[in-house]
Amino acid sequence: MNYQWYPGHMTKAKRQMQEDIRLIDLVIELVDARIPLSSRNPDIDELGKNKARLILLNKSDLSDENANRQWSDWFQKKGFYVVELDARKRNRMNQIQSAIMEACREKIERDRKRGIRNRPVRAMVVGIPNVGKSTFINSFAGKACAKTGNKPGVTKGKQWIRLNKSVELLDTPGILWPRFDDQSVGLRLALIGSMNDDLLNTDELSLELITYLTAHYPGALSERYQVSEDHDRPVEILEEIARKRNCIQKGNEIDYSKAANLVIDEFRSGRIGRITLELPGGPE
Repeated sequence: MNYQWYPGHMTKAKRQMQEDIRLIDLVIELVDARIPLSSRNPDIDELGKNKARLILLNKSDLSDENANRQWSDWFQKKGFYVVELDARKRNRMNQIQSAIMEACREKIERDRKRGIRNRPVRAMVVGIPNVGKSTFINSFAGKACAKTGNKPGVTKGKQWIRLNKSVELLDTPGILWPRFDDQSVGLRLALIGSMNDDLLNTDELSLELITYLTAHYPGALSERYQVSEDHDRPVEILEEIARKRNCIQKGNEIDYSKAANLVIDEFRSGRIGRITLELPGGPE
């Protein structure tokens, strides 16, 4: 299966970020903790160079805890500040606030030496579609979220959101999508739901997932569905899951699509377990 998706706003969004980046102190990049590399836009590092950087490993409640630690170490070694996050909850927001202040410590100190005090850090949140940007902003801002109006030097129409007394966020359109050539990246994005399922062959997608799980998380499928993983082909495991979960059509025929969607949905929701689809050390 060929995994590709190029939203039409990609070029416009990139131009917008190139224009806005000069206005901000910090780039906050959300990635999906299940696929931290594959869910990164490869252009962000170039566009955000010379800016403080914070990586938020979102949906870390769905990913492998050991893998989360590996990815945190990996990003930190590359100079990023990192926080593991479930953007739906507010329990990490103080940690994120501290990380923002630490990442921008030099900027804050420069302001202090110039006699500028209490100027909020200006941040931009970036990330691929459906990675949780809006959920994070809403959780971080809470009910105190308020637009502060246009700032000097900002193109008319841009708005700054006061997240709290020390952080403001430039409210910009969702940032561009990666144009990927590596089909394994497309596969991972498809598995976590970052593509329109209507454009995908979910039967084939489920077999890719089953193949990965039996190789890297042996026992996860057998525990969830009470099936044997000792089969030569992934389709045989899918068939057994279908029978266990009554994914049967008239004439006692297996409903492969229903079973495939079941496995994919339960992976995405974490019911199969905490799964990470890539680890540091692979192709970057």
